[in-house]
Amino acid sequence: MLGQLTIGDLGRATETKVETIRYYERIGLLPIPARTAGNYRSYDDWHLGRLSFIRRARNLGFSLEQVRDLLGLADQRDRSCEAVDAIARGHLADIDRKIADLTALRRELSSIIGQCGCGTIAECRIIEALAPHP
Repeated sequence: MLGQLTIGDLGRATETKVETIRYYERIGLLPIPARTAGNYRSYDDWHLGRLSFIRRARNLGFSLEQVRDLLGLADQRDRSCEAVDAIARGHLADIDRKIADLTALRRELSSIIGQCGCGTIAECRIIEALAPHP
């Protein structure tokens, strides 16, 4: 147990900006902590674990709504993990779609670049491909 943490300590421990921590509190992902006698936020190990979970999920590309759903499920320890699996599989499908889109975009851009004869701008196939056609 680390004991009581300031918002700065929590931010450093999780590599999260203070503004982001406050935002997560405003939107309800991270419960607002108790305050000290000096009116400072006082975080504990539970907050550290919760914020670490949020950060890891965000680093994996889960949306804030997906993180909210995952946190809600994580709090129900005896429940089947079927819903968690469904969220993760849906996210993976989104990633696969994005990869396919980026691959097609790369192929198209590579083709356009390959057509460039390195002449004048007036003959540039890249500029021609980007310009609106009449």
